[in-house]
Amino acid sequence: MTDVRAAVRPAANTTRTGWGVLAVVCGALFLEGIDIAMLNVAVPAIAADISLATSDAHWVISAYVLAYGGFMIFGGRTADLLGRRRTFLVALAVFVAFSGLGGLADDAWVLVVARFVTGATAGFMTPAGFSLLTTSFPEGPLRDRALAIYGAIGAGGFTLGVVAGGFLTDAGWRWVFFAPVIVGAALWVAGRAVIRPDAAPALPHRGFDLGGAITLTFAMVALIYGVVALGEGHVVAGIAAFVAAAVLIGAFVAIERRVPDPLLRLSVLREGLLLRSSAAGLLFIGAFFAFQFLITLYLQEFRGWSPIVTGLTFAVMGLDMVLAPLVTHRLVKRFGNASVMVAGLLAGAVAFALALRIDGSWGYLDLLPSLLLIGVMFALVYGPLAAAATAGLDESEHGVAGGIVYTAFQFGAALGVSVATIVLVDGHAADAAWTDYRRALLVPAIAAALALAMGLSTWFRTRHPLPR
Repeated sequence: MTDVRAAVRPAANTTRTGWGVLAVVCGALFLEGIDIAMLNVAVPAIAADISLATSDAHWVISAYVLAYGGFMIFGGRTADLLGRRRTFLVALAVFVAFSGLGGLADDAWVLVVARFVTGATAGFMTPAGFSLLTTSFPEGPLRDRALAIYGAIGAGGFTLGVVAGGFLTDAGWRWVFFAPVIVGAALWVAGRAVIRPDAAPALPHRGFDLGGAITLTFAMVALIYGVVALGEGHVVAGIAAFVAAAVLIGAFVAIERRVPDPLLRLSVLREGLLLRSSAAGLLFIGAFFAFQFLITLYLQEFRGWSPIVTGLTFAVMGLDMVLAPLVTHRLVKRFGNASVMVAGLLAGAVAFALALRIDGSWGYLDLLPSLLLIGVMFALVYGPLAAAATAGLDESEHGVAGGIVYTAFQFGAALGVSVATIVLVDGHAADAAWTDYRRALLVPAIAAALALAMGLSTWFRTRHPLPR
């Protein structure tokens, strides 16, 4: 009897520790989600207060997105090598410090630099947190449930951040920066208490792949900048950025093939479902951000709604925070991650297709079916997609796998908003008619249809795996 109790006790302790880790990393992911969503609402007030030109105001958002997407894979590999707890807590501390600096900024350049550094630290924090989660639970029902909750909280940050941003901006835009400082500091204290210390750093015997880290990071920054530049109508700058990204990616591949301990083992992209899941994630996040961007403009610029009312309109999408913990893991247990992900992508495709009926008088009730279906989409897609991405991979590569998935998310967000901006009357939203919004809403509808096709490809691969 004593031996049985001794065997059960460590397992129970491990599970309790895992749920503590889940609470901290979910809080960090929620913090990152609300951070960028709140800024979307606050940018006009910020630009007016610190004399930031309207044409440059987007850099408050773009600087964060560029750094976030650019440093994600580097951050994931750093977590795998130097320690997930160490990477997560250091990145969170810097995130908090520079968020506070942004709230104190009186000059535009200080604010943009603070946002870039905040985005870069988020690029380390997200994959470190993701790999902390996946390595805290064994593969199976417990991990599936944890990832469902993790995904719901992350998606909730995107949706509820718009609501929070409206209220905080009304109180004073600097609170959009100071609120994350308070939340982040509490998470840092909790993280030190519940996350187990790292083992000795697993640095490669022949040194860290610095060349790969530099070329890949700058390639991702150039790629996302190209998308943002095209969205603003800067065609030459966008094409130049894409050319630079192509050259840097070529250099990165050449480096990875030659170094003994690469930053990213290129063959990992062919293993399991990582590449397919990441592509589906890129498209589904791109569809969501394009939709949210367009509907926000439609409600505020075309219909004249206030930021607070607009934010409250999106609040119903937070339904996923209830559905995912209660339902998703049960569906995954019965049908598998890929099948549940496809069901969620189908819900998203229907949601964005319904929005194509928009006219000049749409209000809350007209949008409600699409908003509810988007909540279902996030509940069924976010967690299962992340679980599918790491299926079959060694735990030592979960950090870099998380970096790849979340890089796809960031690139998808930038791409979705940029393409939607191009289609919407060359970005002149104030002059847009309702017919322009209907045309632009084809962007999320098409992206969602492509995401569904990619999800079906992933599902088919699980049913008919390639021979080894």
